Amino acid sequence: MAPKTILTCAVTGNITTREQHPRLPVTPQEIATAALEAADAGAAIVHLHARDPETGQGSMRVDLFREIHDRIRDKNTSVIINFSTGEGGRFVPDVHIPSQAAEGTTLTDPLTRVAHISEIRPDISTLDLNTMYSGTAVVINTPENIRKMAQVILESGTLPEIELFDGGDLQLLKTLLADEILRSPPWVQFVMGVRYGMAATAETLPYFVSQLPPNTQWGAFGVGRHAFRILAQAYLLGGHVRTGLEDTIFIEKGRLARDNAELVEKGAHIIEQLGGSLASPEEARSMLGLSG
Repeated sequence: MAPKTILTCAVTGNITTREQHPRLPVTPQEIATAALEAADAGAAIVHLHARDPETGQGSMRVDLFREIHDRIRDKNTSVIINFSTGEGGRFVPDVHIPSQAAEGTTLTDPLTRVAHISEIRPDISTLDLNTMYSGTAVVINTPENIRKMAQVILESGTLPEIELFDGGDLQLLKTLLADEILRSPPWVQFVMGVRYGMAATAETLPYFVSQLPPNTQWGAFGVGRHAFRILAQAYLLGGHVRTGLEDTIFIEKGRLARDNAELVEKGAHIIEQLGGSLASPEEARSMLGLSG
């Protein structure tokens, strides 16, 4: 029997706005409800950011993450909860004095970025390895800060999901594994189609997969118009998949997705049409070495 495919739903992210999609989940209740609907549609993992309910901006507040976590667990004890630690890494240089931070900067110390992980101890936590230009900001994840965050994540009993945006990130991953900062085999997610990052082309993903350490469990996703094409390619190359309103707001060209559940349903349909089947949360836990 062919291995099953883990589908992650990235529910809201920290960039998309209500102006872009009127049903984007923002409050803890909305995010938890969207996660539960995605799980019912077939997602084994729900990837979650917190947002400030008043401003809609991304937030590192532990109380918001806790409310999201508890609302999900009150209704579903099996879906795998994956918290982001990406917030707190953006530096916007001042136009006139580039060494000074301008409005929109969130860059903070690494322990603040993982405080919700140590307190709530979710199943999975993302760990971004990228330092790159993104929009109007520079995302900064220094090797030293990554080491500090990785230590907290692992001490919390949480599985790091390593986010790779480009080739240098892959080399950093290999160094972290060699130095035993991260445990082998890793759980890796390729982020494709972000401007100035890994190109979402048919040639790119096979190369990066070929460079992974042995026995690595991996997934990939494309942003925007690349979302479903990369989903299909990841499956065909033996990887796992991801979709959700963080990655794309469209179910097809020119039509907004109804919600996260509709994106999951389409992803599941693509996998099934290609001959595969989705892993349940219990099966995904076994595949990733997570406790029940």
